[in-house]
Amino acid sequence: MTDARSGATAAQAVPRGAPPPRGFLRQILRLAGPYWISARRRKVRVAVFALLLLTMAQVALSVWGNFWNRELFDALEQKSVSGVLLQVGVFALILLVSMAVTAAHLMIKRWLQLDWRRWLTERLLRRWLEDGRHFRLQFVAGEHDNPDARIAEDIRIATESAIGLGHTLVFSLLSLLLFIDILWTTSGTLRVPGTTLDVPGYMVPLAFVYAVGGALLGWLFGRTLVRSSDALQTAEASFRYGLARVREHGEAITLVHGEPRERLGSGVRFADVARDWDRQSWALLGLVSFSTAYGALLPIFPILVAAPQYIAGAMTLGVLMQAAQAFQRVTSALSWPVDNLGEIARCRTSAERVLSLYNDVEALNGGAGEGPRIERREAIEPRLAVADLTVHDPAGHVVLEHFAANIERGERVLLTGDPAATSSLFKAIAGLWPWGSGVVELPPHARIAFMPQRPFLPAGTLREALCYPEPPEAWDLPAIRWALECAGVAWIAPRLDESADWDAVLPLRARQRLGFARVLLQRPNWIVMEEASDAFDARGERLILDMLRHELPDTTLVTISFHPGLEKLHDRTIHVRRAR
Repeated sequence: MTDARSGATAAQAVPRGAPPPRGFLRQILRLAGPYWISARRRKVRVAVFALLLLTMAQVALSVWGNFWNRELFDALEQKSVSGVLLQVGVFALILLVSMAVTAAHLMIKRWLQLDWRRWLTERLLRRWLEDGRHFRLQFVAGEHDNPDARIAEDIRIATESAIGLGHTLVFSLLSLLLFIDILWTTSGTLRVPGTTLDVPGYMVPLAFVYAVGGALLGWLFGRTLVRSSDALQTAEASFRYGLARVREHGEAITLVHGEPRERLGSGVRFADVARDWDRQSWALLGLVSFSTAYGALLPIFPILVAAPQYIAGAMTLGVLMQAAQAFQRVTSALSWPVDNLGEIARCRTSAERVLSLYNDVEALNGGAGEGPRIERREAIEPRLAVADLTVHDPAGHVVLEHFAANIERGERVLLTGDPAATSSLFKAIAGLWPWGSGVVELPPHARIAFMPQRPFLPAGTLREALCYPEPPEAWDLPAIRWALECAGVAWIAPRLDESADWDAVLPLRARQRLGFARVLLQRPNWIVMEEASDAFDARGERLILDMLRHELPDTTLVTISFHPGLEKLHDRTIHVRRAR
């Protein structure tokens, strides 16, 4: 039977909850679309409108440059010094305006990318860190591994790429509309050899044939890039997560001499990275090879096609160069899908990873899946009541069955018995564990402190760790010193403003004493402890419980412990048995 503490072993057997809506685009709009109509929509719409105007200005500048190119080569063909000097001055003006437009566009685009990322990060963090979902998520099946990387990295990639792709797409569409007209006008009419058929604007259909052919070949070469990029990002995230776990549990790994096993595991994960890297390399090889040939031929092809017109005297050198440049602009606009295939794959991969995490977090909305769930509500009377409580792990294995208890205000109750059952009971009362059935009624308007075996001490100053989750200014120095002295760690007071990773620096007994000091500062009227003093010796445990009785005389205390001799420090004892 699976222990409730290690329910992750059965995670793969758990459904993901309600299925997400069909359609990738629909899901993305559901997740990220509200940004554009959020409270900051005025700034966002102004930024988008400014980006659109600046993009139009960039296209207008490229058209201006196209006509400038024509005038320059005509002046060169005519060997006109004054004409060349005039075009040098015009070019300087185009250059200055282009620099200003590009700089403004860059700053507004980066602001919009960061603002969208900030909004989406806040939304996903709020969902993920709400109602213990970040804890329960690890026990359910689904594509939500490495949520930290999905929030920090994949949101960044998705938002930056989406806005960048949107800009280049608009630029390409506007360029296509304007330069098709230029290309149609400059290319003139071509008579098909041996016939009387004239083809007006013949370079326009050639541009479409060139671009469409290139797009089809590019798609054939790059169709595996999306899958290989997705696999590589997942492998990279798993590799980083494994290394982070080694750092977090360095002491335990060292004590059991687990370094060879960790090196082996890291090697296996990096082998997955190398395998997916090679797959992406082969996918990129064909695409890059084709793109190189496609790009190298692009400047030459239109000149060769239009050369007969120039040789026949139907167009000047300036018109020839203008037509060639317009041909490049049209084909570049039409080739937008090919040119951005890699970025589209990168953007979609990251968006899918963010969306998968969001969907799985949303599936945990109050229920963590289908089937009956433990109901947790506020009682009418000032008591903690548990009625017909059954707790099972995510796979459905029952750990605690039909448990009932009533704890009145002011009581001191010891819970002992089977560790798996008491741990499940603690998590159910705290609202961490919804899998099961029955009712947990909490005392109304009560300040309840739940004390786990290992208190969380965030990295930072000791004062911040002690006052967590309140700000360090919540209590003054005398109150903090008093709490440390009552908890038996007055010796650490000189280090209050010292920053460190306190989970790694302090032994478990000192960390547990800091947990009691934190409770003394918060002064709750209900305390529920799960082996919060198991690192103490018998005398130390009796002293800390006596201290709580003396300093918090009106506080109800529920203690989960398996140490002998604690019965006399409590009003009554409840034996919690594991389900058969």
